[in-house]
Amino acid sequence: MNSFILALSTLVGAIVGAGIFGIPYAIAKSGVVPGIFYLGVLAGAVLILHLLFGEVCLRTKEKYRLIGYARRYLGKWGEAAMIFATFVGTVGTLLAYIIIGGDFLKIVLSPLLSLSPIAATFLFWLVLSLFVFQGIRFIAKTEFLMNIALFIVIALVFLFAIPHIRIENFSLVHGDSLFLPYGIILFALIGWSAIPEIAELFKKDDEKKKLRNVLRFASLITFALYALFVFFVIGVSGANTSPDALGGLVPFLGENIVIIGAIIGLFIIADSYIIFGDYLKNSLYYDYKIPLFFSAAITISLPLALFMLGLRQFSEVVAVVGSFIGAVEGVTILLLFQKARHHGDREPEYIVSIPRIFLIFLGLILISGALLGFVFP
Repeated sequence: MNSFILALSTLVGAIVGAGIFGIPYAIAKSGVVPGIFYLGVLAGAVLILHLLFGEVCLRTKEKYRLIGYARRYLGKWGEAAMIFATFVGTVGTLLAYIIIGGDFLKIVLSPLLSLSPIAATFLFWLVLSLFVFQGIRFIAKTEFLMNIALFIVIALVFLFAIPHIRIENFSLVHGDSLFLPYGIILFALIGWSAIPEIAELFKKDDEKKKLRNVLRFASLITFALYALFVFFVIGVSGANTSPDALGGLVPFLGENIVIIGAIIGLFIIADSYIIFGDYLKNSLYYDYKIPLFFSAAITISLPLALFMLGLRQFSEVVAVVGSFIGAVEGVTILLLFQKARHHGDREPEYIVSIPRIFLIFLGLILISGALLGFVFP
């Protein structure tokens, strides 16, 4: 496969995931005007952060990931901040996955038995946690197929939704949920953790300049995909749009088509849960020397404990996690960019020309967004 196409498909697959299912609900609650504003502005902001981090990778001879770059350019405090952000962000992401996984499982099993949301979430958590506990990752090996399946779900929604779209379903503004889309959309747009791997797909130096276009096209594709998904879901279900996007479509598209979508969505979420769970488990084991049994136990118990403590709203969890990751990791990338400009050890294949005052402004937006995300989840 052409290196550009491979890199593009890998990055789009890394960005598009569970977050897409939360966007229609967030925009339905806030109104399409603030929703479109958030989607456009945040897509642009994340693209800039992706380009900045891409330049950081190209300015550095050694191969690192975000924590490694923070250690190299920012020292121990930067490394500590990234470790903390990674831990909190991963646990929060696992919590979001078991919530929406339970929603999808409830839809899938609805023709056979009626499960409460808590029971469905617990069942999803139990089955998937066994895979994490045992270190079985065969589902994760089908990640590329899962991403294709996600696009099939979206295509099915598009196809069956067209006759049911009503313009009156699009409300312009709802003042009581103006800040809800921020963290959810940010969560759904972030893909910078995959950029070091993307950069390594270009083996020759003269190929590495393609990285900039990969980042641009991935952002454009993601933005268009999210905008279309929002248009079709809200156009059909309007004020009845559900937090998982699919449940609210049942009265309009029929139970069967939504169940098919939920089945595919369930496998996508399961794949992601195993990958993130296995990553956190191995981090505790290799980085902190916690025995493997206890590393797995910590990994699978924390999200369930948070769920049982009352954190059960998918949209609110994703909003907070997205705001947190965006602020901590986004600001770290801004700092890395400044440091790498002066202390990098190779000439990059592309250079981002951007005023320093704009970088400061972007950092303030990310920090302010995080604060608003915690105050108005």
